[in-house]
Amino acid sequence: MNTAREAGSGKREAALHGRREEGAGGGRSDGNGRGRAIHASLLAHPAAKPIVFAACLAPLAVLGWNAYRDNLGANPIETLEIETGVWTLRFLVATLAVTPARKLLGWNGLIRYRRMLGLFTFFYASVHLSMYAGVDMFFNVHDILHDIVKHPYITVGMASFLLLVPLALTSTTAWVKRLGGRRWLVLHRLVYIVPAGGVLHYAWSVKKDIQRPLIYALIFALLLGYRVWMTHGKRLVVRTTSEPRPADAAST
Repeated sequence: MNTAREAGSGKREAALHGRREEGAGGGRSDGNGRGRAIHASLLAHPAAKPIVFAACLAPLAVLGWNAYRDNLGANPIETLEIETGVWTLRFLVATLAVTPARKLLGWNGLIRYRRMLGLFTFFYASVHLSMYAGVDMFFNVHDILHDIVKHPYITVGMASFLLLVPLALTSTTAWVKRLGGRRWLVLHRLVYIVPAGGVLHYAWSVKKDIQRPLIYALIFALLLGYRVWMTHGKRLVVRTTSEPRPADAAST
């Protein structure tokens, strides 16, 4: 039912664009409308969520298989720590990219997957932490606390993980109602702090080879910059264009 409704909506939108731009690029608008309808139908398909869920688990399955095959290099624990941390950043990128993709590409159906992607961000962060605290440190609380105090990259990483905890716990619709929409949104703005801590943690942990951390820093900067522009930039443009120019003011 939802698939047919989404497809019908996309076709109507495509037809409307075609009429508006008839004779001057109307075919291109009609093609864009059909493309959005196809994406909407795929994202709304009943099988889409289970497929995405399985795909999100695939990186962990690959790491587990490589560990079983003893194919993680000379230091398998370090490899597991790094790779689970990198996948945390990747899922964080995917989560933050949902809104720009909806706005710029018209893929509104992506909103159905944002919570799932956010929870997988927390899931991989938890696996990353368990690799360090459990596999590497054997849950030795004294040594873990000593590392947190002594090594800044562990301090930043732990702080970033703690910021994710309330976001994961309050991700349900019930919590939105319990906190109220405004307070819930204020709380979930913490997600914009996490990328800075995650990238810094990554860069400090790899020490010399910081190419990948810098790439992630650039991606997060673009995503957060887009968010800032959408929140404040448009208001500034509207305010500037609505103010009368000196010549107009003099003529009045």
